[in-house]
Amino acid sequence: MRYFNIFTATFLMLFCTVTHAQEDKDDNFYGAKFKVSQEVESIKSISNQLNSQDTIQTQLTGKIKEVCQVKGCWMKVALENNEEVFVRFKDYGFFVPTDSSDKEVILNGVVFTSEISVEDQKHYAEDGGATAAEIAKISKPKKQLRFEADGVLIHN
Repeated sequence: MRYFNIFTATFLMLFCTVTHAQEDKDDNFYGAKFKVSQEVESIKSISNQLNSQDTIQTQLTGKIKEVCQVKGCWMKVALENNEEVFVRFKDYGFFVPTDSSDKEVILNGVVFTSEISVEDQKHYAEDGGATAAEIAKISKPKKQLRFEADGVLIHN
């Protein structure tokens, strides 16, 4: 009986450790989990395909430059060729940690271009921690590369 108790305790300890390690591995996903494509598309090839009316289902990879400091409801991601994409999350269904800046990320969802109003630009600038002087400089709408993510994988 003593050996059975030792075996059971050892088994439970190992099982809990393996389960916890699996949970830690999955902690980097936000929103829907997805399978990372072997060939994540380059933004250059996507930009050439986009018209003002198009959306393209894809995965993109880059480095997080900025995250909404209020609750993590949007982020700006630096892509190759110094391009930047503004990322929001599908149906406002999930958020990312506000301390995610400078981490590598894979985005799964749709990319498109959109004109952003002055009011929205000021709102995002305020959420990002911009100063009143920086916000006051925003005076005209701008065209922006946008991404609606249904899932995000952040590498630590």
